[in-house]
Amino acid sequence: KNKVNIPTMEWSLCYVLSRFLWGVGSSAYQTEGAWDKDGKGPSIWDAFTHEKGKLFINETADSSCEGYYKVKDDIQLLKELKVNHYLISISWPRIMPTGIKKEQVNEKGIKFYNDTINSLLENKIIPIVTLYHWDLPQVLQEKYGGWQNISMISYFNDYANLCFEKFGDRVKYWITFNNPWAVAEEGYETGEHAPGLKLSGIGAYKAAHHIIKTHAKVWHSYNKTWRSKQQGMVGISLTSAWGEPVDLTSQKDIEAAERYVQFYLGWFANPIYSGDYPEVMKNYVGKKSAQQGLGTSRLPTFSVQEKSYIKGTSDFLGLSHFTTRYIIQKNYSALKGPSYHTDRDLVELVDPKWPNPGSKWLYSVPWGFRRLLNFIKIQYGNPLIYVTENGVSEKLQCIQLCDEWRIEYLKGYINEMLKAINDGINVKGYTVWSLLDKFEWNKGYSERFGLYHVDFKKGNKPRYPKASVHYYKMIISANGFPNPREVKSWHQKAIETCSITNQLLAADPLTTHMEMVTEIVVPTVFTLCILISAILLMFLLRKHN
Repeated sequence: KNKVNIPTMEWSLCYVLSRFLWGVGSSAYQTEGAWDKDGKGPSIWDAFTHEKGKLFINETADSSCEGYYKVKDDIQLLKELKVNHYLISISWPRIMPTGIKKEQVNEKGIKFYNDTINSLLENKIIPIVTLYHWDLPQVLQEKYGGWQNISMISYFNDYANLCFEKFGDRVKYWITFNNPWAVAEEGYETGEHAPGLKLSGIGAYKAAHHIIKTHAKVWHSYNKTWRSKQQGMVGISLTSAWGEPVDLTSQKDIEAAERYVQFYLGWFANPIYSGDYPEVMKNYVGKKSAQQGLGTSRLPTFSVQEKSYIKGTSDFLGLSHFTTRYIIQKNYSALKGPSYHTDRDLVELVDPKWPNPGSKWLYSVPWGFRRLLNFIKIQYGNPLIYVTENGVSEKLQCIQLCDEWRIEYLKGYINEMLKAINDGINVKGYTVWSLLDKFEWNKGYSERFGLYHVDFKKGNKPRYPKASVHYYKMIISANGFPNPREVKSWHQKAIETCSITNQLLAADPLTTHMEMVTEIVVPTVFTLCILISAILLMFLLRKHN
């Protein structure tokens, strides 16, 4: 199934993109800051980052980009880009401090998101709103164990319905969960993300099971109560890399690559589009569980009623995609203990020639994007797709505004998406990840995905455009790639623009230095002079006496 015969095509034409949405994205926890202001409750990420030793040099998102105070400034950046939409998330603990509706609703939090949504619409920017981008209220984690507990279904449904009630008259695109794979696997399997639990081989499957049921519950709530009034859509955003067999003549490698994608994307997509977990997941986890002496599979099961209830609960598929892996078959002994990773019986490899400018996991492999989109078309009946995250990071060793590697990444991946659209895949929107440099979870501020550089050392967190801002703006204006010659001129103009900004930024440290001299050094020297004068005067008076 992974071997898809795809014709070669160098450029895609803009005319294929009728009524297409171009945008950028962000998330509440990564950008807002104001972690304890105006009635906001703590999230699991607040608790996780405040525990020393959990994060890269103990960085937190307590202030981050100060997005809570800079909504109007950031909307000006969106207008500069000329985007059609902005993907944002709502912080559950900002509008429900404990996560429980009957205990408290924070009106200041409601007002903040109302004002944000209204400002976007006033500027003709469509808000696409995610209900959950990883910031679970800490109270729900402490009281109930978070996504390990089935009670989350009810609490999240209350929260979602409050959002539909308060914002749904204006928001027409809702995403229930962003990247539930990371919530489950990194939050409850490896413990690399909040809440930091290492429940190997069990916790991730249990969390995912509850998240899938919660998503279905929210979709049905919207369908029953709100759809007829508000005429919106509810989907889910799933993240997946592409898995390519190392040896296309090896049946074992082909099956391993298929298994990689099923354990990644199919884990969540299959129940939503087909009613149950992928057969290969059920078989492999069931087999390993039996070998470990367990009476039942570590992968939970859906009842007949639940399968029917979950199937079809997505008006669109949000797809986040960043990279690709080569896959080979490898058998892992079940006696080593339960683990999501060894359940798959495979090894992930990369080609050392693939560009890797930033995050160690993120290699630029544009052709994998088209293959993944074709896989989704075949596997799930060509659903309506909005690309909700696609982008590349850099490791920050110095300020890098002339981000040519990001331009190359965007050109390659967008071009492959356009080819997929010509293949007949139903993609109707694309979102660059992300608008701003921001807090990157367990990596802190060491990795930067933004089109705009943020200076986190300054209190007002100023934003500076990178070269990719100009380049992406031209793609939006042309609604794709018109021809190679014109695209080459975009690249040249983008680099010229960033060079000018770089010169201004290079002068900025001197300005900052002079401000420091004026505001700190001069008063300090003046005070010292007074003290020395006073001491000398006392010495002279004593000598005189």
